[in-house]
Amino acid sequence: MFESLDDTMKHDEQQQVTPAERWTKYLVTAVITVAVVGGLIFSIRMLE
Repeated sequence: MFESLDDTMKHDEQQQVTPAERWTKYLVTAVITVAVVGGLIFSIRMLE
């Protein structure tokens, strides 16, 4: 039951998300990741 529900949800998501939306999601994730890692590195350097 859960496997078929999971497959259905994945199938529904693929139909509703356009390629532009998918790339936008990846780009936003990458920017947030770089900002968090950069902030951590900056904070550690300021402590020294």
